[in-house]
Amino acid sequence: MNTAQEFDRALTDIAAGKIVVLTGDRLRGGDIDFMVAASHADAAAINFMATHGRGLICLTVTPERAIRLGLSLVNAGNERQTGRPFARSIEAATGVSTGISAADRARTVQVAIEPQATSDDIVSPGHVFPLIAQAGGVLARPSAVEGSIDLCRMAGVGETAVICSILRDDGEMARIDDIGDLIEQHGLAVADLNELAGRLASAST
Repeated sequence: MNTAQEFDRALTDIAAGKIVVLTGDRLRGGDIDFMVAASHADAAAINFMATHGRGLICLTVTPERAIRLGLSLVNAGNERQTGRPFARSIEAATGVSTGISAADRARTVQVAIEPQATSDDIVSPGHVFPLIAQAGGVLARPSAVEGSIDLCRMAGVGETAVICSILRDDGEMARIDDIGDLIEQHGLAVADLNELAGRLASAST
């Protein structure tokens, strides 16, 4: 696989609202994620992630959006972090039923990313799990959280994303070599966060 060409393909897919696979998260020992721009996270995308990823459906947000939504880290500081910078779980304040369906979770995502959304538009607990990125993006913190936001920015589709960890059929965390058939079956592009970091570093010099 040509990493640079595959990365370019992934950017094109992100811009088109497609799901891609993220690799290269240096904080989570090789774990991989599905990712879609939050602006394109409809019920079908959420259902695909729930079906084929089976991890938590998470919304990655900038520190500025977290403040606007009244969100803060569940565990502030580094000593109690799990590798994912979780805020409290959320639900759209209106327009959902149980909150757990793919459509309800998509609704929650769309409410949370509205430019004028505030804490009045969401309730807790809920079925979408926000992750608060560090300022500085993937160059400051080389993880899927920051990387997903940088990728959205680079693709011109906002600065929020939905990600979901990918599990193997036996319930263990998947690695990229475990999902070759899934990638081929669904034509998924792969975005390597190391390639992303390299491009951002080059652009800043």
